[in-house]
Amino acid sequence: MSSPSLLAKLRQLPADPALPPQLLQTRQWDGPLCRVRLDNTGADPEAVRLWRLFAGDLGLAPDAAIYGEGFQMLAQTMGSWQAPEPVGRCPDASVYRITADHGYHTVHNLLLVACEGGWLLLAFASCQRFGGEFRLYPNGRLEIVMNAEGRTLLPGEHWQSEALICLEGPDREALLGSLADYIEAEHPSLVGEVPTRPSGWCSWYHYYANVSAEDIRENLAERAARFPALRYVQIDDGYQARMGDWLTPSPKFEQGVAALAREIRTAGCEPALWVAPFIAEPGSRVFQQHPDWFVKGDDGLPLPSERVTYGGWRCTPWYVLDGTHPEVQAHLEQVFRTLREQWGIHYFKLDANFWGAIHGGRFHDPAATRVEAYRRGMAAVLRGAGEGAFLLGCNAPLWPSLGLVHGMRVSDDVERQGPRFRQIAREAFCRAWQNDRLWTLDPDCVCLRDILGQHASRAEYDFHLAALVASGGMVLAGDRLQDLDEGQGARLGKLLALCAARTPAARFDDMGFGRARVALPGGGELLCLFNWDEQATEMALLAGGRDFWSEAPLGETLVLAGGQGAVIRYS
Repeated sequence: MSSPSLLAKLRQLPADPALPPQLLQTRQWDGPLCRVRLDNTGADPEAVRLWRLFAGDLGLAPDAAIYGEGFQMLAQTMGSWQAPEPVGRCPDASVYRITADHGYHTVHNLLLVACEGGWLLLAFASCQRFGGEFRLYPNGRLEIVMNAEGRTLLPGEHWQSEALICLEGPDREALLGSLADYIEAEHPSLVGEVPTRPSGWCSWYHYYANVSAEDIRENLAERAARFPALRYVQIDDGYQARMGDWLTPSPKFEQGVAALAREIRTAGCEPALWVAPFIAEPGSRVFQQHPDWFVKGDDGLPLPSERVTYGGWRCTPWYVLDGTHPEVQAHLEQVFRTLREQWGIHYFKLDANFWGAIHGGRFHDPAATRVEAYRRGMAAVLRGAGEGAFLLGCNAPLWPSLGLVHGMRVSDDVERQGPRFRQIAREAFCRAWQNDRLWTLDPDCVCLRDILGQHASRAEYDFHLAALVASGGMVLAGDRLQDLDEGQGARLGKLLALCAARTPAARFDDMGFGRARVALPGGGELLCLFNWDEQATEMALLAGGRDFWSEAPLGETLVLAGGQGAVIRYS
């Protein structure tokens, strides 16, 4: 690293010059961990919107490669400092309208910058009350910000910032591993409560919202005949009468979901259920009967989410249950207790969780931030789901979910198309360090057959499979099971065996994500290769490798078609 170190430069950066003089900021360092205290020494309350912990120029190269986290699951940043690029299709600033980003680019809670001799990692190890933001200006200026959302600091009182971790070194994965240790100290992980990685079948990617009880029964029978390693049968969106009324089934589930869950258990596997706990559509019973339970707009009426952010993907407009309201907390706890005790369900895919941390609204508790609103609501869900539950966060606010979910979706929805396979692979690879540390990682479902409107080549499906191997984590099948031919079924079986063995996520040579290695628990390793280009490329191999899927021996080179991936086993 250059001298003085980047961390030494960071310590010398000034604090927020825009704070009024009666707000006194004090930095408290403990090795690489910094907490900042903000005291109101004046006689009047002070509303604080943005609280800059550090602001200045670290002397980083404008073309330095970066990686930045998003506030919500569908947002990440790569590219360079002066030319940041979204990884996915739903950036925080544009699609979700979380930050304004006029003249700067915001990443949330984690910033990784390539620099001379290695990497600079700046990240918040906690997210109890405030969201952490890193503002990158093209001229090299950096602002490290606590988003206080205009909350009021009373005279004689103080706030403590979230824990900022500042690390530098040559090994990117080692830095991220150290960050995981700091996060664990602030937000104990629920991973230890999960004895085995979940595997199963999910209804969404073949049936979408048109799923019926008969569709579930058909796949349940096929699972018993051909895929007994699929432990869970996940009933996804479409079983409920309306968004928000999770205990009321649609007409396509005429005997109710509780009875179907009993059938699933009788067949020797476990039922799993999709729930979007924080949202409700206008015609739902919960919205009609309890409008006072919802986040309000400036007009005092329930706030339609589309007014301040992305409005949702179906049955909109969405309204948002207020996690700071005691009656909402009781409602969420009761819903999940009913699903657990009366329906016998312990696995919950919690979707649309971002809306539980919606910005731009008014909460029942006016002193609470959006992070606190979400965390209070999720704490109620956890209480209701009870001991032994598995909560999977999906479309969630990432850092506010720390310590509150057992698993986390880390990529966009899979589609059977080469560009989407590559997009979600990059999203998952950037977050692979989180696997089995912050939560069990969910890279989304295995989809191996074309459906109407979605088509991929054999090479692109090879990429998809290799990406799932490299990502580690959960394995859920997304195809209609009876449609899988013998070869596709065999490949799914190999993925399930890796899941059962708790194979770790791959370690990549660099952030180009072209070559990675997976250490096998019983010895040996898997080499995962990815061709991100449209043109074929030849890759060098060590002697003695075998194709993971076919067990065919390979030579010392392998030609990958454009958009193709491969997995090679070495004993």
